[in-house]
Amino acid sequence: MIGSAVVRELVARGHDVVGLARSDASVAQLQRSGAAALGGDIAAPERWVAALPRLDAVIHMACDFASDMAAVDQHLLDALLPALAAQPQAVRFIYTGGCWLFGDTGEEAATEASPFRPLPAFAWMVPHLSRVLAAPGIDGVVIHPAMVYAGAGGVFSRFAREAVGRSAVRVVGREAIRWPLVHSDDLAALYALALQRARSGESYIGASVEALAVGKIARAFARRFGTAGEAPEIISTDTIAAELGAWARGYALDQRLSGAKARRELGWQPRYLDPESEIGRLPRQL
Repeated sequence: MIGSAVVRELVARGHDVVGLARSDASVAQLQRSGAAALGGDIAAPERWVAALPRLDAVIHMACDFASDMAAVDQHLLDALLPALAAQPQAVRFIYTGGCWLFGDTGEEAATEASPFRPLPAFAWMVPHLSRVLAAPGIDGVVIHPAMVYAGAGGVFSRFAREAVGRSAVRVVGREAIRWPLVHSDDLAALYALALQRARSGESYIGASVEALAVGKIARAFARRFGTAGEAPEIISTDTIAAELGAWARGYALDQRLSGAKARRELGWQPRYLDPESEIGRLPRQL
């Protein structure tokens, strides 16, 4: 979802875009968006890095949430960073971190200067992003997206399914847990602005909504789709981890994240600022 939105944004801004595609369906989707495709898989970069065209920038936002995601990303960086450093000019490399690297934040919103307290499943990201920012011959920048949604998609997809298919929408931990949020189109605009305006070595948090209680999200979906119970069903972190993997414990993190730096330095102007109202306008047939 994020990748597709970024491709559309970059094409709309007049950039020539080449996307990595590991299936015929991905190739077709890129071509429909006005981008070219390079066949390949992030798990096997040695098969395609030699075929990279001359590039001005690379945006890396791929992660499959599998148990070997740390090893896959390390292998990718091992192959990709030297290939980019060998390009005729310095390549801007935008690496994607994440909001779960900041842990529980308390009442004070985390900023780019806040220390990392990563969810264990994603602790590997911290040395990887540091490696990108320090890589010789690379113009490194990091984006930390908040929880990404688009309509009933992204981080909202489970809420939508359960609002239709269950008697109550499930919430991990408690209703008062807060999530920072960003619509995929707003996040795509941030990547485009970082490509054009960010200073080398900088990091930016992509949060358009600093914090929204997850119970409000669940209740908004229940109201919109006529779920039998508006009050959410509370489940434990162990339950969601057993269902989806250890990474899903991040759903219980209580966070506030500030996107002020991106607004101030890059001129980022998010358009989607009221997720509850957006949920209320969703089509009833998904």
